[in-house]
Amino acid sequence: MYFLIDFVDIIFDVMYWLVIVRVILSWVRHDPHNPIFRFIYEITEIVLAPVRKFLPMRGMAIDFSPIIAILLLQLLKSVVIDLLSRMLY
Repeated sequence: MYFLIDFVDIIFDVMYWLVIVRVILSWVRHDPHNPIFRFIYEITEIVLAPVRKFLPMRGMAIDFSPIIAILLLQLLKSVVIDLLSRMLY
């Protein structure tokens, strides 16, 4: 039963770090056709696209969606792991 909680924890941690890597990649020049970058972009877009829908972006020079996404990922991780812990024990 610990496996499920550990698995969920790892998935959320991987998403967290992928968002961080995407932010860093946005600051440096990179090849947008690189398969690794494409993978990171496509996976993180799953999290960032819904955040951008609710975030007013007009007139902003900085994209705050990664910050909001990281906060939401951490909150969701805590809630999901807490619920799993209560259900399994």
